[in-house]
Amino acid sequence: MSSKTAGPRLEPERRQQIVQGFQSVRVLVVGDVMLDQFIWGRVTRISPEAPVPIVEFERESFMPGGAANVARNLTALGSRAELFGAVGKDPTAPVLTDLLREEKVTCSGLLPCRSRLTSKKTRIVAGHQQVTRLDRETRGDLPEADVQRLLRRIESRLPSADAVIVGDYGKGVVTQVLVDGLRQRCRELGKWLSLDPKPVHQLDIRGLSLITPNRKEAFELAGLSDDSRHANPLHDVQLMRVADKLLSTIQPALILITLGELGMLLCQRDHEPFHIPTVAQEVFDVSGAGDTVIATFTLAIAAGASPVEAAILSNHAAGVVVGKFGTATVTPAELNASFPQA
Repeated sequence: MSSKTAGPRLEPERRQQIVQGFQSVRVLVVGDVMLDQFIWGRVTRISPEAPVPIVEFERESFMPGGAANVARNLTALGSRAELFGAVGKDPTAPVLTDLLREEKVTCSGLLPCRSRLTSKKTRIVAGHQQVTRLDRETRGDLPEADVQRLLRRIESRLPSADAVIVGDYGKGVVTQVLVDGLRQRCRELGKWLSLDPKPVHQLDIRGLSLITPNRKEAFELAGLSDDSRHANPLHDVQLMRVADKLLSTIQPALILITLGELGMLLCQRDHEPFHIPTVAQEVFDVSGAGDTVIATFTLAIAAGASPVEAAILSNHAAGVVVGKFGTATVTPAELNASFPQA
């Protein structure tokens, strides 16, 4: 597999055209939704009861996480987003849905399930240092009857949508039945289908429009060990082998492998791999960056961008959000400002 690094520029006029097109795009987001809670405080002493810091409470904040964060990234960029998943019949669910509605995310596709907890991750932060995290959630697979209810809701909204994004975070909503149903319905209607995979699920995800694994996930999907690394991804023989194997076995139209500080690698059949170096100026928090990547890439494609143009925009969007704390979003103005100004 031959390859090349990022050469083509995204000219300002073309970039503006794509970003302005976001406003006419409608995306369905399906998957594991969660609420991220942050408890902020400060540490001045160690507990006399155990060798742990005592955090003095100052404030708390909440952010949508998981697939809910993908949806809010879409609306922050100006598109319309409808969210489909499962929540519990508990006090956490209305907190999450209220936050999403404030960010113009349509939540009518969230199924309330008495047998499940709404996923909630509580992070205790002292200064800018996370001290600990407490997870409250249900990890078992969503019952097939509920999956079918979810698919019926999605099917009713799919004809007027431009694309579908599946966010799998290992909480049980993304099952084989769900993936099979979405793949079939999207093929029948010619809709774009993106997936952020969790290799531990070992789902059949062949033939999708886009998968966006990070490096670790890509190697796991390919069943290969990652025991060497090159500073230039295009010279990384093992990484190239993984990309080749995924293209031939999983057969997505596109693979976008996120590589942290090394940027991204875009791979597609019958094309050379395309490396996009990172543009992040300051990395403050990488949580949720993958949500921004899949949201921006899918949105750009739906707005008429080429895969390379979509990858460049996604890279810049990720560069913005890693400079913020927590699961963050990027606005069109911030995205445009991240490019060199003429």
